[in-house]
Amino acid sequence: MNRMRTSAAVLATAGAITAAQLGLAGAASAAEGPKAAPSASKVAPRSAGCPIDIVYTSRFYTNSNGWVTGNGLYFGLKNKSTKSFKKVTFTVTNVKNIRFGSAKAKGGKVTRKTSRTVSVHTKTLKKKASLGVQVRTRLLNTRSYKVKFSVRGSGWNCAVNQGNWGS
Repeated sequence: MNRMRTSAAVLATAGAITAAQLGLAGAASAAEGPKAAPSASKVAPRSAGCPIDIVYTSRFYTNSNGWVTGNGLYFGLKNKSTKSFKKVTFTVTNVKNIRFGSAKAKGGKVTRKTSRTVSVHTKTLKKKASLGVQVRTRLLNTRSYKVKFSVRGSGWNCAVNQGNWGS
């Protein structure tokens, strides 16, 4: 009789360990799948007196090599004002674990494209218009990546440094 109780206790302990191991394995496999970030686009908070919003892709997936699937990531800015602005340049720069591939401008022209920096420029950013870039992107580490935004232009009160995006 004592032998049966001991066997039952050993089996119960082994069952608890196995369940815990399965729980950890399930959590690890979920993290190993395609990377999903919080959809379509989000707007970054803007500084006081600045009439633009930074817009970026907020949900994306990566393949096994770390390349963002689909057309890559979109980074841009929206003019929230009823005024037009001159000589606007929007730059996205790698801070940590991101490499850029080909880039396609939306509302302007790509003026600089390296593996670590993409800039898009327009002579006039019209009222309620947007300027951005769709860029093929590779994440070297899908859990830790970051880019910084900078904006230059005339006719507004915006800081050049417009913050960061990433995890």
